[in-house]
Amino acid sequence: MIVLMLLIVCNIVSYAQSSSHNKKPTTRWTETNEKTKAWVTCESRPNKIKYGLDNRHIALWASHGRYYDLKKEQWRWQRPNLFCTTEDLYTQTIVVPFLMPMLQNAGAVVVSPRERDWQTNEIIIDNDNHSAPYYREIITNNAWETCPSRGFSHLRQTYTDGENPFNDGTTRMAQTTKSKDISAVIYQPYIPEAGKYAVYVSYQTTKNSIDDAEYVVNHKGQTTIFRVNQQMGGGTWVYLGTFDFDKGCSINGSVMLTNNSKKNGVVTTDAVRFGGGMGNIERAGTTSGLPRALEAARYFCQWAGMPYSVYSSKNGKDDYSDDINTRSLYINHLAGGSPYVPNKSGLNVPIELSLAVHSDAGYKLDGSSLVGTLAICTTNHNDGQLNSGLSRQTSKSFADLLLNTITDDLQRLYGRWTKRAVWDKNYSETRLPEMPSAIIETLSHQNFPDMRFGQDPSFRFHYARALYKSILKFTSELHRTKYVVAPLPPDHFRIEQGSSNKIVLRWKGVTDRLESTAKPKAYKVYTAIDNSDFDNGAIVKGQSYKVKTQPGKTYSFRVTAINDGGESFPTQALSASIVHKSARRCLVVDGFQRIASPQVIDYNGMQGFDILSDPGVSFGKTLGWSGAQQQFDKTMMGDESVNGLGYSGNEMIGQVIAGNDFNYVATHAKAIADAKIYNVVSCSREALEQGFVNLNDYDCVDILFGLQRNDGYSLRPYKTFTAQLTTKITQYLQHGGRLLTSGAYLASDMQTTQEQDFLQRWLKSTWGGANRSDSKGTILGMNTSMDIYSELNAQHYAATTTDILHPASDAICAMQYADGSSAATAYSSRAYRTFTMGFPFECIRDEAKRAWVMRAILSYLLEN
Repeated sequence: MIVLMLLIVCNIVSYAQSSSHNKKPTTRWTETNEKTKAWVTCESRPNKIKYGLDNRHIALWASHGRYYDLKKEQWRWQRPNLFCTTEDLYTQTIVVPFLMPMLQNAGAVVVSPRERDWQTNEIIIDNDNHSAPYYREIITNNAWETCPSRGFSHLRQTYTDGENPFNDGTTRMAQTTKSKDISAVIYQPYIPEAGKYAVYVSYQTTKNSIDDAEYVVNHKGQTTIFRVNQQMGGGTWVYLGTFDFDKGCSINGSVMLTNNSKKNGVVTTDAVRFGGGMGNIERAGTTSGLPRALEAARYFCQWAGMPYSVYSSKNGKDDYSDDINTRSLYINHLAGGSPYVPNKSGLNVPIELSLAVHSDAGYKLDGSSLVGTLAICTTNHNDGQLNSGLSRQTSKSFADLLLNTITDDLQRLYGRWTKRAVWDKNYSETRLPEMPSAIIETLSHQNFPDMRFGQDPSFRFHYARALYKSILKFTSELHRTKYVVAPLPPDHFRIEQGSSNKIVLRWKGVTDRLESTAKPKAYKVYTAIDNSDFDNGAIVKGQSYKVKTQPGKTYSFRVTAINDGGESFPTQALSASIVHKSARRCLVVDGFQRIASPQVIDYNGMQGFDILSDPGVSFGKTLGWSGAQQQFDKTMMGDESVNGLGYSGNEMIGQVIAGNDFNYVATHAKAIADAKIYNVVSCSREALEQGFVNLNDYDCVDILFGLQRNDGYSLRPYKTFTAQLTTKITQYLQHGGRLLTSGAYLASDMQTTQEQDFLQRWLKSTWGGANRSDSKGTILGMNTSMDIYSELNAQHYAATTTDILHPASDAICAMQYADGSSAATAYSSRAYRTFTMGFPFECIRDEAKRAWVMRAILSYLLEN
């Protein structure tokens, strides 16, 4: 009888556990799944997103990371170093600078099991360390009390397997209020180095938690407000955003949490973290020694307070397998209990989709064909259903959409791309997630033709945009909603001086020929004054914007396009400073558009990237290089040893390298404005080339070229002096113009006889060859000496090679490199005047030196 009863109970339990899988699976989300509120909302964002990814929570990660191999007793990559990188590094260069911002600009909350911030500094302010002024509690009505739940405390420099920093401390809480008399907690770090820092907050979720906790981020004179739903996600790091902070300790670089809420309940607070930091998980007595962003998900998830079962399913005996499983187990734990994963316990975050971005091995023997893109899903698991009852066939639909969108977009943009297949197979990252999921094998990191595309930042932008569009369209289908694709950035940006102290910003909207819905509906103008950060933007309906400036202050602006689907990437930053109405007018032209791979080698049986000859130009900063390629022999294709094609070194691993930030006009404008006798405005090069700007309106023109050059291998040309620009400059000088030009390849980029004639006839210079970084760290001239950024670094792009400029005709040598060769020429006549620099002006390291040099140049051009 007892046996019979046990059998009956077991059958009942078995039926209860499997009954959901006996139901007919659904293919779309139901109304139950819609009843969610976003985990994090930026209250300072002025534009509303109706048909984008607002209130969508997307899990996203970039393949592998550095892990500890217990058998070999060493930290290593999961894939080999090829073509100056490795899959572990390369896929981040798509996800971090491009795909994550695109999804966030469309309104999504992006969740990742890997650290997303490349900032190597990390500062943590916690209630368990009350050292003033870093942590302060302000009480006006409701007092802050210790919460019954445990919290974070940073007790150790490193953490061993099983140690959880979120169990080591306490958490504070306060009753909410709707009155103006609010209580607050202020987290004020000492920032060791100026720059961008991700801001993470932490708290505990209680039965009385509110869904609109108010966080105020103060960053370089600006304030951005967030609302965080504390009814989910307690006991881990919660990403708010990435902001510019000044060096030092100031209330202008801080985070504040208040108890101001529309709801009755409690708000809790724990630690606040600034920056991604270095890896601090110890394995066999060692850490990776690398930025946390380069480490495998297993270690980030331990640092993020995950249960041991999430990040160590192999009980600490196999970090490689642990890492693969951790990525999915992490998002399942976050999503457990939410409408999308209702039958698992967890932190209730409504994650509804996951995407793993990888690259693949493989090569084509002809050395010219593409391997292309592969998509992966898993439908034959758990009776073909996800935890919510949604059919796993939705993952197949997602994978199909990804592959088709990528192929279509790249073929239309670049004329060729290879569509491989959709694999429906058993992979951890598509089997374990309890929501629709896919793996995208972007390209083959082993095949040079693929990587020639893949190392170009423009290609990575378009690849990420195809991924973003796929996610948007897929989630819209599952929710039965309309979608609108966010627009492309505006162009033809320029600033004009108006009457009195007024300036006028103008630009043009851009049509996306790949997507009919991606039309600008309005624009957003971001403003920064002097050394402040950019504000949260002002919405503008048309394509112009008037600003009344304060005399002597330097204003910088960026413009984005917006529509009901979200926001574009911004234009470059342009600047203006108006001293007084009668001052002479200077125009700064942004001629530095280039983003490029390292020098391409593809001839005489050799293939690869010569990063030593030219490291290329990344889009902003990058952490994606392993080291210089050492083997270029095509006959060794496919060999993964040190003799194989593409084999590369390790010397650049962990090195953050600055690229093109598209904000160098401000450096020039501030240097001009420092003299307090010149008005300055600026424009993009296309606005000048297309006739939207008249150079004859300006007493002096300053064109910055940075690292601009037509390298011959980029997917788009980046010419210094185009035919249109040459014509504009010639006409300007013929009318008595005063011209300052600077750039690392200003002269060497002039290859034709006609271009060389222009260089000699109008700029009074001839090219004297290349000057390598080892001989030009210091430059002499203008009664001073100055150091420039000539070696790769994290603060500013480096001019590793610059031009030697010999004076022609009646010109003079105005500046010299350390070896005595000519770095700049100057020419003055009754007809016109020029000052031509063979290195980028903005690469001068010291701000005071830049102001001194600019003042001397303008005096030469305008005052004598």
